[in-house]
Amino acid sequence: MLKHSPEENVHALNQEALQGKSVSFFSYREDKELAACGAIKQFSNNAAELKSMKTKDGFLRRGIAQLLLAHIEKYAIEQGIEALYLETGSAEAFYPAVAMYRKNGFTECGPFADYQSDPHSLFFKKCI
Repeated sequence: MLKHSPEENVHALNQEALQGKSVSFFSYREDKELAACGAIKQFSNNAAELKSMKTKDGFLRRGIAQLLLAHIEKYAIEQGIEALYLETGSAEAFYPAVAMYRKNGFTECGPFADYQSDPHSLFFKKCI
């Protein structure tokens, strides 16, 4: 993330934060190799933020992120989550992710939870 956004605008969870009680972490592997990961962080009884979605370079453009997103959404529904939110970067490097989120029904919204409006961030929401 630091490659494409200023440090103060990187909102990815570190390893310790990913182990928090309100976080559920998911990974996708091919032949035992980690290909992609993602998480959700619940911030209210019925809302969560999609966090840390990342596909390893060698696995890009193969639909893995789509599979992982579908799995995470299914899990969220099973947990009683009614809305998923996400923050992602606004730089060109994030365009493929933004396109995938839009294709999957996420629509732009304003800042949520503790976020502030920021030119380096885009905010999305999806009712599930």
